[in-house]
Amino acid sequence: MAIDAEKLKSLVEGEVLSSSFDQGRYATDASIYQIRPRAVLIPKTWTDVEAALDFANSEGISLLPRGGGTSQSGQTVGDALVIDFTKHLNKVEHYDAKKGCITVQPGLVLDDLNRRLKTDGWWYPVDVSTASRATLGGMAANNSCGSRSIRYGKMQDNVEALEAILANGEMHRFAALRPDAALDTDMRALALREEVEIRARFPKVLRRVGGYNIDALLGDAPNMGQLLIGSEGTLAITKSLDLKLSPTLTTKTLGVCHFPTFHAAMDAAQHIVKLNPVAVELVDHNMIRLGRGIPQFKPIVDRFVKGEPAALLLVEFAETNAENRRRLSALGDLMAELGFRWGDPGKREGGVVEAEDPSFQAEIWGVRTQGLNIMMSMRSEGKPVSFVEDCAVPLEHLADFTTKLTEVFRKHGTDGTWYAHASVGLLHVRPVLNLRQDMGLRKMRAIAEEAFDLVAAFKGSHSGEHGDGIVRSEFHERMYGVRMVRTFAEVKDRFDPGGVMNPGKIVRAPKMDERSLTRWPENYDPQNRSTVFDWSDWPGGLTGAAEMCNNNGACRKSTTGVMCPSFRVTGDEKDLTRGRANVLRLALTGQLGKDAFTSDQMAEAMELCVGCKACKSECPMSIDMAKMKAEVQAARVASVGLKLRDRIIASLPRMASAATKLAPLANASRGLAHFVGFSTSRKLPAFKRAFAGKPDGEVLLFADTFNRYFDPETLAAAQRVIERAGFSVGVLSIKGRPLCCGRTYLSAGLPDKAKAELERTTIAMRDALDAGKVIVGLEPSCTLMFRDEAVNLISDWTADDGAQILTFAEFIAQHSDHLTARSETKVMVHGHCHQKAMGVAQTTVDVISGIEGAKAQMIESSCCGMAGPFGYQAETEEVSRQMAELSLAPAVRAALPDTVVVADGFSCRCQIADVAGREAMSLAKLLDRMTCL
Repeated sequence: MAIDAEKLKSLVEGEVLSSSFDQGRYATDASIYQIRPRAVLIPKTWTDVEAALDFANSEGISLLPRGGGTSQSGQTVGDALVIDFTKHLNKVEHYDAKKGCITVQPGLVLDDLNRRLKTDGWWYPVDVSTASRATLGGMAANNSCGSRSIRYGKMQDNVEALEAILANGEMHRFAALRPDAALDTDMRALALREEVEIRARFPKVLRRVGGYNIDALLGDAPNMGQLLIGSEGTLAITKSLDLKLSPTLTTKTLGVCHFPTFHAAMDAAQHIVKLNPVAVELVDHNMIRLGRGIPQFKPIVDRFVKGEPAALLLVEFAETNAENRRRLSALGDLMAELGFRWGDPGKREGGVVEAEDPSFQAEIWGVRTQGLNIMMSMRSEGKPVSFVEDCAVPLEHLADFTTKLTEVFRKHGTDGTWYAHASVGLLHVRPVLNLRQDMGLRKMRAIAEEAFDLVAAFKGSHSGEHGDGIVRSEFHERMYGVRMVRTFAEVKDRFDPGGVMNPGKIVRAPKMDERSLTRWPENYDPQNRSTVFDWSDWPGGLTGAAEMCNNNGACRKSTTGVMCPSFRVTGDEKDLTRGRANVLRLALTGQLGKDAFTSDQMAEAMELCVGCKACKSECPMSIDMAKMKAEVQAARVASVGLKLRDRIIASLPRMASAATKLAPLANASRGLAHFVGFSTSRKLPAFKRAFAGKPDGEVLLFADTFNRYFDPETLAAAQRVIERAGFSVGVLSIKGRPLCCGRTYLSAGLPDKAKAELERTTIAMRDALDAGKVIVGLEPSCTLMFRDEAVNLISDWTADDGAQILTFAEFIAQHSDHLTARSETKVMVHGHCHQKAMGVAQTTVDVISGIEGAKAQMIESSCCGMAGPFGYQAETEEVSRQMAELSLAPAVRAALPDTVVVADGFSCRCQIADVAGREAMSLAKLLDRMTCL
């Protein structure tokens, strides 16, 4: 049922989102569930939240507070008005660096907080793997834990107090129990009344987050804050949190214990914890295998994994350097005592790979923290499903529990993937199931019932970290008994008698296997569309590729890497890789109505995607949104046609030859560009005399449109540098017009013309390669197209063919010993997004650093924001500038005057000049200058 969105808009300053596309973006979290909200509120102030509560009470609807939307149990989906705190209510309200006290708003992201604290020697130690997007409010609602919980505990151990609003609009401070507060005394009385039942029923394990923490109201220090923590937004909405900070861990070391069997690793955990580590984390053979198949992780996995172990335990110590060294040595001795030592015929294969270098440790932890996403990267209709992944048992029972649970999986014809927190007896295990099928849902329930019986038998907890949500709430009676479940209901009713706050979680929950609540409801209807690219590597084709997005939210990170530049500017779910993937999935499965794929709303969803390809390499699911946008663009152009401006851009490779011959006239006409939709605040690049190299040579330059007609000096410089290296240089050509990669056509939604250009060029390339020529490209987006899109679009062009088309930096790296150069130049390098996505950006830095006296460093930046025509379009020019201002432009402005800025992308150089007011040069021009000295 729809809500009166216009009425709500009149009551708040923030945004109210109520379209079917907006509902679709917020219908899922990182669980298997999908429930469309009534609408979404993006509050600008706390007053908006209060207004939303009044509105919900008056309209008889529910409220659902939401942070990063990464819940794995369905806590943040529901038939409610969703309140997204992340865009505006994400500030630090008070901070005392001397005392280590801080008060934060609920939308603040953990990584953002810890970056601020680091310079003062503090950190917030609940180090969840989703720290780049997990909000403090969401972590409190979930009672989150982290890899180092063996030392620091859970959220309830690290929060001093919370300010929150109750369903009746009353503000309440949740901290040490106040005898003068009726709610506090009522809850204390309830806890005391049920003390015998609580002590009998609540599992005695560190990792218990199921139900309500009413046990926190027993003893001599009853605490209402601990009751609110873990309540999943069902009792109140948090306004602020007072956090306990801890001193940073300044010295750490890591031992990677290798085991020949999974059982051996589980059995060893109880002995390893006696060395008092900070963390003991499991990585199983599935994660190792899948990690080796992901380009982002393969070199790291190959470095810290020795041989083919069945399981690893990552054991971290964080004491003094000397003590860390002693404990790491003791870990090796312990492994030998347990019977594991490489090369010892009397022992089993195994041992410890030591990681004392901080950067090596960070790389290893980077793989571990992406454990879930690595597991979910399986390209099959069956996926590791999150429903029994949160079980925690006493450590001494861990090996037996995992053995028996594996037997349950095999009984139902499946197996599980394992990782996570061996130190506290909690392992995230996900059996592989196909939930599109009714059989998959039946297996899920059967496995859940048997698994939770096992947990109870081992006196463990079925919710150890990820909470109850939809997936586990119905099993509370099995775990806690009828009386305790009734007590939980009393807690809920005392706080929220009208059921306004996120109903259906913890108490009075629906069935966990109800199909209408999943991502595959009855109206799930995958469509068979004709596509531009071949998506056959994904079961289900393009739909299957879109469904690879598991909503883990890695694209919401605000620093490091490139992904996702549009979201970093707007902060809107619409402009996020995840948001786009969700509406694509819904459109492709018939859940957004007819023609949704080519609709205006889909075009709007894709509008700010700059095609940077960061998601292809940085998303653990390898969601290639650039290709998916090309599919949408092609379908939309086929449906509604192409604007004149876009047709001009697409045809640039063919028009440029004539335009450069009439350069004065063509350049003068740039002043009229705003009439077709270009920005008036930008000046389009000027045409120059086209580069005309020699017709043949040992090395052939692929003279792309942009460098050929707008920056011919770069091609000329490349020719001179390669000649100085001892090679003759020509230009790759074929009879007729100059060659082109077809990217402008593909981006505009004209794939057939793009393929025609690629066909011509790949024929010329193959002939040249067969003749023993070396082909070198200067423009990253054009050169690297032959390693990516061309492999998919041209039937007889392979990845091996594409790998032979070298970037200029790659060629120089192979022949640097042929060049003589010395320079004291300091260089800052901005890597083109496609260079980063394809893993070749660092080569530019390495080439410069290889020159005697030169010093080069990569600028830590996202997309420059120009992205071909994106920065020149009237409707996206301002967002383009904001992308540059995220990190690139400030870094360039801060560089010393004698520092050279290098950018191989033509559009990147244009953006740096326009926004940062500084000239950037290509690597070819820099080396031309250095090698001619």
